[in-house]
Amino acid sequence: MIPQNPEMLLSFINMKLRDEFDSFEELCDVLDIDSAEIVEKLRAIGYEYNKELNQFK
Repeated sequence: MIPQNPEMLLSFINMKLRDEFDSFEELCDVLDIDSAEIVEKLRAIGYEYNKELNQFK
């Protein structure tokens, strides 16, 4: 289960990207989560996925 609070979600996703996954796409596939929903929630608080850094900034 992923956090619903946007700030907690940001921390959770970036931790998973740093520690376990080589890309956001891989994370979404393995955890079976909707990438568009995550992107929308994090964009709402000012964060975008940076593919080169493999994190939301």
